[in-house]
Amino acid sequence: MEYEKTYLAKYLPEGLRDCDKKEVLDVYIPKSEKHPTLRIRKNGSKFEITKKEPVSEDCSEQEEHTIHLNETEFKALSKTEGNRVRKIRYLYPFKGRVAEIDIFLDGLEGLALVDFEFKTREEKQAFEMPDFCLADVTQDKFVAGGMLCGRSYKDIEEDLKAFNYQKLAID
Repeated sequence: MEYEKTYLAKYLPEGLRDCDKKEVLDVYIPKSEKHPTLRIRKNGSKFEITKKEPVSEDCSEQEEHTIHLNETEFKALSKTEGNRVRKIRYLYPFKGRVAEIDIFLDGLEGLALVDFEFKTREEKQAFEMPDFCLADVTQDKFVAGGMLCGRSYKDIEEDLKAFNYQKLAID
């Protein structure tokens, strides 16, 4: 079980450039699915295939099953027709936690999301949104990875305007 919250970034916090980072490439399959829950991932130098689905209407609680792959397996599976999304993930320390700050690339350039993971439902519920975050979008399906794959910033721009979101980029 995975407990997490997702936020739109208001601004990129100081020191982000100095944090550990990695490129993440997700391939969601099948391509024909509106919101695929199966993804093949290159996560820095690690590779995996994951099925991730909400256990209820609460998108902050997901059942996740992951199988680790080697690079050869990833390369073979990633040839499968699927929608892709690419981002740089920064691991930003924040009050004893790690904020995963995703700066999206390619057609989604300008989008920055912040994820926090929790061990328990109680930890998740007690967590307060950091000041560098604009809005809690955990329950907003338009920012789910399976919904973002294969889309562009223009495709989600109207959804983002509802939060007065401003494009962000790391120089």
